[in-house]
Amino acid sequence: MSNKVTNTSEPQKHNIQFGSKPKTRVTSKDEETSSARKGARFLALVVAAYLVFLIATGQMATFIDALTHVNRAWIFGAVVCFVLYFVFGVIAYAIAVWLDPNSPVGIRDLMSVEASGIFFGNLTPMMAGAVPSQIVRLTRTGLDAGEASATQFTRFIMFQFGVVLFAALALLGKFEFFLHTYGDIVILNLFVFGMHAVELIVLFVVCLCPGFVKRFGNGFLRWIRKHNLVKDSSKFDDLINRQVDEFADAFKRAAVHIPSMALTLLVTMLQLAAFYTIPWFVLHAFGQTADFWACLAAGSMVQMVATAVPLPGGTGGVESGFALFYGPLFGSSATAGYLVWRIVTFFAPTILSAPLLGLRSNNPVSIRHRWDRMMGKRSGAESGNKRNYGGVGMSGATAAKLAAKAHTKFFSSAHKDEKTQQSQTNTQATEHKKS
Repeated sequence: MSNKVTNTSEPQKHNIQFGSKPKTRVTSKDEETSSARKGARFLALVVAAYLVFLIATGQMATFIDALTHVNRAWIFGAVVCFVLYFVFGVIAYAIAVWLDPNSPVGIRDLMSVEASGIFFGNLTPMMAGAVPSQIVRLTRTGLDAGEASATQFTRFIMFQFGVVLFAALALLGKFEFFLHTYGDIVILNLFVFGMHAVELIVLFVVCLCPGFVKRFGNGFLRWIRKHNLVKDSSKFDDLINRQVDEFADAFKRAAVHIPSMALTLLVTMLQLAAFYTIPWFVLHAFGQTADFWACLAAGSMVQMVATAVPLPGGTGGVESGFALFYGPLFGSSATAGYLVWRIVTFFAPTILSAPLLGLRSNNPVSIRHRWDRMMGKRSGAESGNKRNYGGVGMSGATAAKLAAKAHTKFFSSAHKDEKTQQSQTNTQATEHKKS
């Protein structure tokens, strides 16, 4: 892959062709490990500071007493919810892989990809390490950078869309609850929701209007250079003139298959619902009761606040969000409830996902063909009677090549049939003259 920076300030024409592959720069393993190591050290300091706070404020005894009386059955239910969150994440990737009948990616590979997002996402500010690490793992399965980026970028956009859509439904369905229970805090809800909505709109503009984005970006870059606001603008130049095209190409190749994107969104909503349900189980574990849908809506708000904080694990935002939305519900058990919730949703998944990073699939049969066999169907490759055009979905380039090949083969066959028909017509005309 080339890491060459394009030093041009003029927008380039943006074309999409079958089989085209964006030259995606993938973060190295050393960069991932270094970032994760820093995040782990930071979070260790946070835990230590939390324990010192409990001791200094005299809450340690209350904290231990609350933990001793917790209902383990409800804690198990919370753990099951996070397992479902992980499973739905793998299924969302599997939909993309299923669309390509020749994809080399297996279920174990996808488990590694999802675990990578949890591990590196939790240990980097605003989950910035999740996407690069997942692209790296997809390329190690045999996909090239274009296919891996198409899969990952589209998954990232659909996940963000799911987060915003879920929050919108939560606000619409429970606005009166938020207003009467939390008062002016509902303004914070609307503000955070607005931030994420704007972020999603910007992503869609980049994907659908790369030319406009590049013209605007290059104009802004010229203004920066003119006023000497930055010493080195090469990173901005690379972002505007290379990465915008890569992101847009990946998304447009994926968007060809709309049903798969809709199904991915549905699975994402189920994934988020499983995650947002965890506080409801933790509440019951401490003998508290609360409205299920209210807990689901509050969970959505806590997550949005957490992701807006530029620290590993959303530190600061998570604590604030939990105290605001769940503190009154837990009462005197709020401190212990927070720790249990944090262990189930953050600390345990981060630790347990590390061993899954090395998972690799050894089955040479693709997920598509295995699914067809399980459903009692014969795949195109096995039957030999059907053309296998594949699916132009989130796994992108391979399926695009198949479609292009099928397109060429179709017109070549049509041209050949036309020539044969013309030859037969000429032969009949000659025989008619002789007679």
